[in-house]
Amino acid sequence: MQARSRPARRSDGLPPRPGLPRRFPALSFRPSHVVGRTHLYRLVVALIALGLCATAHAEPAISAAKISAAKRADNGFVVYDVQSEFQAGTTQIFVRAPAKIMGGPLLTLYVLPVEAHDEKRWGDARGEIAKLDLANRHGVVVVFPTFSHLPWFADHPSDPHIRQEAYFLKVVLPFVERMYPVGSDRHARALLGFSKSGWGAWTLLLRHPDVFGRAAAWDAPMTMEAPRYGMAPIAGTQENFEHYRVTTLLRERGALLGSEPRLMLTGWDFYRDQTVGARRLLQQLKIPHVYRDGPQRRHHWNSGWMDELARWSAR
Repeated sequence: MQARSRPARRSDGLPPRPGLPRRFPALSFRPSHVVGRTHLYRLVVALIALGLCATAHAEPAISAAKISAAKRADNGFVVYDVQSEFQAGTTQIFVRAPAKIMGGPLLTLYVLPVEAHDEKRWGDARGEIAKLDLANRHGVVVVFPTFSHLPWFADHPSDPHIRQEAYFLKVVLPFVERMYPVGSDRHARALLGFSKSGWGAWTLLLRHPDVFGRAAAWDAPMTMEAPRYGMAPIAGTQENFEHYRVTTLLRERGALLGSEPRLMLTGWDFYRDQTVGARRLLQQLKIPHVYRDGPQRRHHWNSGWMDELARWSAR
C-alpha cells in the first residue's frame, strides 16, 4: 500500500477542500508548422473531444453530486451536505477523524445508519462513536452517511432517487477518499452496523468483496426471505430483493472471501433465530467468520455492543 502525503491543515482545523481535476495540458503550435484549414479544423475538434473526455473521466462519481464545504457538527464530527441524483433531497456525510494524523493512509470505518435522514429512534450512533472515541483509539476515520429513505443499501429497480448502493459506492466513498488521508483498497475500508445496517454491511461486502475488507453486524435479520421491516419500497420487487438476499449471496459469493474471516456476527435482541440461522449457514458453507452468541442487549445504538465490533473491524 503506497503512503499518501498528509493533507495541509487549514486554520479552522477542518480538512482541506478537495482540489479541482487537472486541466487538459495546453498545446502549442509553432509558426513553421503549416496545416491546411480542413486538417486544422479536424485536429481542433479531436483535441476538444479528447479534453472533454479526460475531464469527464477525472471525477465520474463526484460529478453526480453537489457537496458543501465542511461544517462543524455534534460529537466532534464535521458534516457535508450532499445533493445527488441517487437520493431525494439533501443527505449528509458525517466524518470524525483522529485528532492527530500520523504516517500513511488510514482505515475508514463506515458506520451505517438504520433510519432515514438523521433520525434517532434507535439511539444516537455518533454519540456512541464519540463516547468510545473510536477515531483516536483506533487511528481510523469514522464516516456516518445518511440516506433520504429507509436505508437497506439497495438500488430500486426503477426509482432513480432510491439508489442507495450506487450513492454509497459512487458518491460517499470517492468523496471521503479524496478529502481525507485514507487508503483506497479493500484493506482500508470496513463496514459496521446493526439491524438494517448490519444486513447492509454484509450485502455490500458480499456484492463487492474487492471494495471492502471487513463487515461487522449485530442483531440483523440475515435469513430474511422476502422484503420486510420497511424494505419493500426500497427493493421494489422480489426479483430485485434476491440480488441482495444475504443467504443467496453467501451461497453464491462466500467462496470469494478467501481464507481469512471477513464477516462478523454477534449478539441479539430481536433477531436471535436469524442470527443462529446465519451462523449455521456459514458453518455449512465453510465460510470463515467471527461469531458471538450474545449477550442479549437492547436493540439500540447505545446498548454496549459497538465497541467489540469496532475493535475487530479496525484491526
